[in-house]
Amino acid sequence: MPHVVMPDHQFVETTKPAVPATEGQLRAHVEVLEQPLRKRDEQRRAMLDIMGDLNASNKRLADLRKAMLHILGDYEQDRRRLARQSERLDNSRRALLHILQDSHRDKLRLEASRKAMIHIMGDLRATTAAIQQREQELRDKREQLVQAAKLATLGELTSGVAHELNNPLNNVALFVGNAIDIVELGVTDKRRILRELCQATQQIQKATEIISHLRTFGRAAPAIRESVLLREVIERALSLMQEQLRLRNVEVVLDLGSENPRVLGNAIQLEQVFINLLTNARDAVAESPRKAIWITGSLAATRVEIAFADSGYGIPPGLEGRIFDPFFTTKEVGKGTGLGLSITYGIIKEHGGTISVKSQPGHGATFLIQLPLATAETEDMSMP
Repeated sequence: MPHVVMPDHQFVETTKPAVPATEGQLRAHVEVLEQPLRKRDEQRRAMLDIMGDLNASNKRLADLRKAMLHILGDYEQDRRRLARQSERLDNSRRALLHILQDSHRDKLRLEASRKAMIHIMGDLRATTAAIQQREQELRDKREQLVQAAKLATLGELTSGVAHELNNPLNNVALFVGNAIDIVELGVTDKRRILRELCQATQQIQKATEIISHLRTFGRAAPAIRESVLLREVIERALSLMQEQLRLRNVEVVLDLGSENPRVLGNAIQLEQVFINLLTNARDAVAESPRKAIWITGSLAATRVEIAFADSGYGIPPGLEGRIFDPFFTTKEVGKGTGLGLSITYGIIKEHGGTISVKSQPGHGATFLIQLPLATAETEDMSMP
């Protein structure tokens, strides 16, 4: 019996059909023969569908493999990037640890610095208090030195002032003596007696003014600033010096102009300045052929300038820069302390002014003083 190999690898046993006797039997026989063919065709189509599905599955698998490869590549990049980020994070962590350690050390140093600053501030307060005390002591000593220099100046002026007082006292004695003589002679002219007594009274008032001026100049100057007329201060200084200057044949030329400026200052201290400059000029012209002192004044917008010039031999070259130094003097030993110009410099500086000197050997010296003018706001102002 023959065998047929089927696509599904199964052996199907067939029998040789008998020859149909009729047409109906023939068709039935054909139908029987076609059934295996149709079944094989269905199996072939099923197999084709399965193959198509396998091909599609293979394509999908290939796409999935490619996608997986891309995913694996991205994963590797992400892993490397994450590794780098982890490394940077680790570095940042270590840097942060160093920063925290440094911050802790800085905090410790800051704490130590704060404690040191507290100690320094305490020392600074103590030092400041000590400096203030020393400054006050220095001011007190300076005021004592100024007062001592003023009294020394008064001592130098004693002979001239005594002579100036002697004149009015002699005149008083003369006028009173005349009045006594008139009374003793029995003259009844009351008007003549009153005239003599009035003249005696005027001389007494003149002596009183001189003594009052000496007492005012000699007392310690109060530490106040007020609006003062500069011309009056200079004239008062000249009134104290005029007898000494007259006895030494010193000519004084005063030209302050028509203005009468006001400055904010201390009248007694400024008078001491001008007396010091007059005394310095008096000594400078002592050996000169012509003994003359010129006092001039000029006004600017906000300042007044006073110049004291003399006809002496001037300051030796190279000493102009030291002329205001304490205890420096060009006078002979025993004829000067070297404090007058130093005190003058200090007083002018305290008044907000400046003082300078110009000199040519053989042509005298000129001291220039500049002082700020009193403003409308400071006309009636006084300050410690």
